[in-house]
Amino acid sequence: MMGSLLKGALMACLLLGACARVSWAQLFPAAPEQAATVISLTGRVSVLHDSEPWALNIGDSVQVRQVIITGPDGFAQFQVADGSTFEVYPNSNVVFRKNPSNLRDLLDVLVGRVKLHIQKWGNQPNPNKVHTPTAVISVRGTTFDVTVDEDNESTVISVEEGQVEVRHAFKGDTKTVNAGESITVYRDQPLARNVIDKGTIARQVIRSVTDALYTVVTNGRGGTGSPPICGGGCNTKPPPPPPVPTPPPAPAPPH
Repeated sequence: MMGSLLKGALMACLLLGACARVSWAQLFPAAPEQAATVISLTGRVSVLHDSEPWALNIGDSVQVRQVIITGPDGFAQFQVADGSTFEVYPNSNVVFRKNPSNLRDLLDVLVGRVKLHIQKWGNQPNPNKVHTPTAVISVRGTTFDVTVDEDNESTVISVEEGQVEVRHAFKGDTKTVNAGESITVYRDQPLARNVIDKGTIARQVIRSVTDALYTVVTNGRGGTGSPPICGGGCNTKPPPPPPVPTPPPAPAPPH
């Protein structure tokens, strides 16, 4: 009799413990500081859920280990709890906080292009890391671009503001990249000795114009939808100047 009572009490405790765990998980989901919120979006942007793409909208949250995918017309800007933002451009594939046990591992860029603005805590550094197939980028508060080619053979890092440290994912050598500089990290080659190349400034100007266009399109369409596509139906040429009036003919001379 006593054995049955003890067994029943033990089962009740186990059930209560299981219920308590379920209730805790339901009442206290993942901490908001681990999520990223969509603050602007245009075109096709989704996250993988059970291997299926789910469309994102403004205000949605991306959780740790979720994969962000953008289509040919997709662009989205995300914000994390400390105010830092990252932008994901078309034809990109990015994992958000792949290593949730370390919140400093912000993004894994598998392919495509992202632009990040890491906020500082006052005047203090804000360490974050971005991983790619060929590089690990350590930042403390800066604005920079990361582009990974389709074959995962190279990563281009261009710094707009601040400074980043780039480490080769396989060879382990490091290089400091300052504002106005860029570096290309190839899978089978050590880091380039000369960080600055001749196309750095030109690329930054072109990308700044492109980024501004994305912002205008996103804000102009309320943050949703795709940018307009002019398939011959949009007139992009300026109107012709008005015709210059022809002066009247001179009067005939008197006879």
